Amino acid sequence: MSAENSLVHQSNIHPDGWGVAYYMAGAPHIIKSDISAFKDSLFSKVSGIVSSQTVIAHIRKATEGEVNILNTHPFQFGRWVFAHNGHVRNFISNRPKLLKLIDADLGRFILGSTDSEIIFFIVLSFIKKSHSLENEVPYSVVRDCITMAIDEICKIIGPFCASDVCGEEAKNENFLSFLITDGKMMLAHQGGKPLYYSTYKKKCPERDTCPSFASACESLVTEDAKVMHFLISSEPLQGHNVWNLIPPAQIIGVDKDLKLKTS
Repeated sequence: MSAENSLVHQSNIHPDGWGVAYYMAGAPHIIKSDISAFKDSLFSKVSGIVSSQTVIAHIRKATEGEVNILNTHPFQFGRWVFAHNGHVRNFISNRPKLLKLIDADLGRFILGSTDSEIIFFIVLSFIKKSHSLENEVPYSVVRDCITMAIDEICKIIGPFCASDVCGEEAKNENFLSFLITDGKMMLAHQGGKPLYYSTYKKKCPERDTCPSFASACESLVTEDAKVMHFLISSEPLQGHNVWNLIPPAQIIGVDKDLKLKTS
């Protein structure tokens, strides 16, 4: 409930739509709206029934692209789902150059007018150079492709901001914080906008009844160790979870076996 309340609270500041992606039987299901989550009864209904091992929820504040459902996050292609918290400086003038980074077969699936969707398809294009997007791709490949995609994007738009900038100043900065998942692995890139992650609780309230309870539920694990849950948020959420700030330019995630990857 604390996560739901946080999303509803954010929708007062980010009123330009919302979206939820969740996986069932290995396939992503997307529910989106261009109405503020605070005012949309559908949001309350969806947040009350969605149950999945992999979920991405996004509340939009438009910086590029008009307010409509095509521009609402998360974005999907096949099994891949993506949500962006950020902004590309001088996007309109840089858009033609950015489009050249996108595989020709993928480019025709871009439906909206946001910088976010362009970034998503650039990352997918780098993955597609070595692996089929329809098949399972190793975590290390996705991580390396994100790094290469960010490098090429920044050659065009300039470096992303690594400082705490907000308000009108933010319109003149690049922010490339995002999440990407194929339903099994999940990766987060801290590209200037704050991101937090959690893999354990101070004390799980269900420790005495949960059949999956393990020591990892209540302790920080090391690289390549299995975690029981992996949460990413733009701000620490209320509850029992312990939240850690992701440093700028770092990619953090979990592979298909829920093993933590921080490098």
